[in-house]
Amino acid sequence: MSADRSTAAPGEPGSPPRRGALGRGHGRGKSAVAVIGTGYVGLTTGAYLAHLGHRVVCADVVAEKVERLSRGEIPIFETGLEELVREGIAGRRLSFVVGAASAVADAEFVFLCVPTPQGEDGSADLSYIEAAATEIAPHLQPETVVVNKSTVPVGSSRVVERAIGRDDVFVVSNPEFLREGSAVHDCLHPDRIVIGSDDQAAAIRVASLFESLEAPLIVTDPASAEAIKYASNAFLATKVSFVNAVANLCEAVGADVREVVLGMGYDRRIGFEFLKPGPGWGGSCFGKDTRALIRLAEDGGYDFSLLRGVVAVNEQQYERVVAKVERLAGGSLTGVPVGAWGLAFKARTDDTRDSPALAVIRRLEERGALVRAYDPAATGDLTDITRVEDPYAACEGATVLVVLTEWDEFRWLDLDKVRDAMAKPRIVDARNLLDPAAVRRKGFTYEGVGRQ
Repeated sequence: MSADRSTAAPGEPGSPPRRGALGRGHGRGKSAVAVIGTGYVGLTTGAYLAHLGHRVVCADVVAEKVERLSRGEIPIFETGLEELVREGIAGRRLSFVVGAASAVADAEFVFLCVPTPQGEDGSADLSYIEAAATEIAPHLQPETVVVNKSTVPVGSSRVVERAIGRDDVFVVSNPEFLREGSAVHDCLHPDRIVIGSDDQAAAIRVASLFESLEAPLIVTDPASAEAIKYASNAFLATKVSFVNAVANLCEAVGADVREVVLGMGYDRRIGFEFLKPGPGWGGSCFGKDTRALIRLAEDGGYDFSLLRGVVAVNEQQYERVVAKVERLAGGSLTGVPVGAWGLAFKARTDDTRDSPALAVIRRLEERGALVRAYDPAATGDLTDITRVEDPYAACEGATVLVVLTEWDEFRWLDLDKVRDAMAKPRIVDARNLLDPAAVRRKGFTYEGVGRQ
């Protein structure tokens, strides 16, 4: 790390603490932590901090949810999270309460993990985080560090500081970089820990929470920390849109995208991660953060046309999958039964927020298709989707089957049973999950993404 303000490590020459001493709890070992919000980020954050040995109280406004969590019943599907929650409860290091005020009274650190939904113009709605900051302000002990964990626009630390309105409380940014489906692993084995603070002593205190994790530590100013989060997700979205565009090129020229990606991925500058073609990117972060970064650029007077192209390619990818289904259906989808495997935005999660699977299904239905869908875990408001209880039921009478989420169980289904259930054996594999040769040997017409 260099010694300029954006990368200087706490305690380096030229970077002395500027406000306050090391603060309550520094050097005492484990700390008292409050987590406001028990959504995906809040619950995972609370559970893994308790696993690291800290005393954690998580707050939510829904009493029934707090009761369930206190019994170790978690409301989301995330590998290893329930075990981590139950471990924390059993060890009396993790508890749940109703209301933020009751959680923060004895806390040395308060993590804000509340929603920041996207507005119609692409900007983030900060009303929840402002309300939480205002609520806890009178109950905080002097020297408490309030940590922004929610994904927030650049400059949000200042918003929280104004909402709290106290000079004896520190506000620090600590963005999360969790992948749904592997969030517990990502917490315990992070690629990096980013802390944004104008006060080096506060940064040291936050860093001490994670001292048992072996990961690079980046200490910077709050605005840069917040920008790192947005830029990281936007870059990953760019990789997915790029490989989808390459897959479309491969279809046009007769190349195999699997071989192209293999040749690209061995280049250490590129790597294999996020180079898997599919129906488009989705989830709670990519779309929201990418559009927020575009809006941030607009507000700063810069036209981020590259990122606009990334979003446009993603929208086009939905349409390309629909066009494949329509073509295999004979040119029209009106009244055509279509089976769909997958609703979650990716495997190993039940999250359907901004799911490309739903984007494709709704476009199919807009063109007149009669879609029956199966997913082993998906949740959310899906009352407009006709769901069935097993993958074979989705195939009953279908003219085309479309694979939209890469659940491993779909690889090993009985293709003879699938073929016999369908009116016509035709598959659009939008995840390149199945073996084309094996599928075709069973008598199916098969189309993947970027391969023949």
